[in-house]
Amino acid sequence: MDEIPQFPENSEPEATVTDKAADWSKFLKKHYKAELGEIAREFPYNRSLVIDYQKLEKWGKRGLLLADELLKNPGKVLSDVKDAIKQNNLIFTKDEEEKADDVNVRFIRLPKKIDVRDIRAHHINTFLSVEGIIRKTTEVRPRLTYAIFRCLNCGTLTPPYSQGFGKFQEPYRNCAQCERQTKMELVPQLSKFVDVQKLRIQESPEGLRGGEQPETLDVDLQDDLVATASPGDRVVINGILRSIQRVSQGSKSSLFDIYLEANSLEVGEKEFEEVAISDEDEQSIVELSRDPELYRKFSHSIAPSIYGNDEVKEAISLILFGGIVKSLPDGSHLRGDIHMLLVGDPGIAKSQMLRYVIKLSPRGIYTSGKSSTSAGLTATAVKDEFGDGRWTLEAGALVLADMGIAAVDEMDKMTRDDRSSLHEAMEQQTISIAKAGITATLRSRCALLGAANPKMGRFDEYAPIAEQINMPPSLLSRFDLIFVMRDKPNSVLDRAIGEHILKAHEVGEIIEHNKKNPMEEVDDDFIQEKLAPVLPEIDPLLFRKYIAYSKRNCFPLLRKEAKEKLIAYYLSLRDMASDNSKPVPVTARQLEALVRLAEASARIRLSDEIDESDAERVIRIVDRCLRDVAYDPETGSFDIDKLVTGIPKQRRDIIREIKEAVKSRADDNGYAQIDDVIQVLIQKGHERDDIRKRIDDLLRNGEAMEPRHGLIKLI
Repeated sequence: MDEIPQFPENSEPEATVTDKAADWSKFLKKHYKAELGEIAREFPYNRSLVIDYQKLEKWGKRGLLLADELLKNPGKVLSDVKDAIKQNNLIFTKDEEEKADDVNVRFIRLPKKIDVRDIRAHHINTFLSVEGIIRKTTEVRPRLTYAIFRCLNCGTLTPPYSQGFGKFQEPYRNCAQCERQTKMELVPQLSKFVDVQKLRIQESPEGLRGGEQPETLDVDLQDDLVATASPGDRVVINGILRSIQRVSQGSKSSLFDIYLEANSLEVGEKEFEEVAISDEDEQSIVELSRDPELYRKFSHSIAPSIYGNDEVKEAISLILFGGIVKSLPDGSHLRGDIHMLLVGDPGIAKSQMLRYVIKLSPRGIYTSGKSSTSAGLTATAVKDEFGDGRWTLEAGALVLADMGIAAVDEMDKMTRDDRSSLHEAMEQQTISIAKAGITATLRSRCALLGAANPKMGRFDEYAPIAEQINMPPSLLSRFDLIFVMRDKPNSVLDRAIGEHILKAHEVGEIIEHNKKNPMEEVDDDFIQEKLAPVLPEIDPLLFRKYIAYSKRNCFPLLRKEAKEKLIAYYLSLRDMASDNSKPVPVTARQLEALVRLAEASARIRLSDEIDESDAERVIRIVDRCLRDVAYDPETGSFDIDKLVTGIPKQRRDIIREIKEAVKSRADDNGYAQIDDVIQVLIQKGHERDDIRKRIDDLLRNGEAMEPRHGLIKLI
């Protein structure tokens, strides 16, 4: 019996609380005096004290103890900090105590993050840091925290009645004034509410093993944390893991669900505009912009492990910088994002290039066309059991990539219906949805970087590009740049590529071997020297900061010389079609692409002017693309119809002449001899094989019929 009343031990926690509050007071006075003063001035608009966990850890032995206690017993620590603020008047105002209760104490930058799939029962009620991508959010709604009730009989008000999560707690008792058992009614004006929102985060896909599905965790946000992040953002959420009992049809289960009660939320960079740039960074950026070899360095810093493809890499660097988004007085919107398509033989590193670009962009989404549906690319309506069971929209890849880059590999493998969803997203940069009673327009202001393989596996140099890619011409015409990447044997180039690939493998082997069996000669300098050919000339971190700085501060104007150069090139292409017999070479859409590319070219060197050199650079790139996709060797000029409609002008002319010949040679029933039609067109200078192919096209497309062998009739 002597052991039961452990008075010294019972009194010890009280002493500890006091000591802890004093320790917190010393820490806050030393490191957070300015922040507390700011809260005092700006309350209630600023009511969160954000404490850096790593700063706390470095504050001597006491700091380590406080940091350890936060992880094990977060509820007690948060109340200790509030006690320290209250007892030591750390917020200098009259209503000190009331403000101290309303101040949110938030901890950020925990050194160790836990994966969602590794959360276990022993983590409940401890402080965790979880990283992931936000999949869904609910609306922000007020939740009752303290309720004041009024007696329906005599009108007396009750003291504040605390409300927890879940079911509404209503007092049913005798009124203190009239001493009768009566129901109470809620007085919302005197009660206290707090904003709440639920999130669902999904673990990042990078760390998953094959066959694993990414797991999810629900998060509760309160007060000023709500509406700080949106679906698609990469976040680190620090908070207390809570459990709630499952209830099925009124009966309680022994199984519990877990959720994270968020204490703080750290949002990663959403887009280039949000990349933090210090004064030292700015100095490095300005210094780099004066480098005479700037353009070469940027293109060589994109996927350095891939040898060559300099023009493609130069075009990708222009895409990363992008043109200027313009909103005109009439309400129309001109996009600044540049879309590019890489069409090439297999094994030419298209996919690798796409993945590298996604790493450079803060908000980049990579998806493969074969495994993407139109709903997965745009948005889909789902029955939301996560919120309150209503229909909601779940964002797809193009919406999640808003203000970033969307890379779609194997676009030719997508179904026709799925591809059609890209039309609006590419030109208007919006996605219109009308599903399940929801009519909405979502924004998809992203640059689209696509890759496709030829239909027959390899490129046929003599067939039109539209015939070789399994994509509609209307979609192809929306790309500003289309690069054809051919894999042609070339002994000098093949040797250089081979040596480059082997060098990259050799370095990888040395690094892996050194992990298991350290070698004396292998140090950082040795690896750097060996890595030199596959290292980017501009560090990826500086690359991103440079782009962010340029997008924030650089809005170049088109100068007269550059304007004349672009117009002259555009007119020279249009003049090729002055004679009606020649194809239409280029449309206004290509001129807009030239302007966007010229803006991006000026942004690379942080210039406020688009000069002649920018115009020359983009004309060279666009000319190379047009030669690949729209050059008609038979007429010796550019034929944009090859790309836009999929049917070259010359072929359309033959079809028209065939129809005219059929009409002129037809009998009373409309039948004409095919041989007669062929003879008429041979006399006009057409090849027999071409004429026969076009007649077969007419029959296949249902524009003509062959009732008997050797006869043709138009339908």
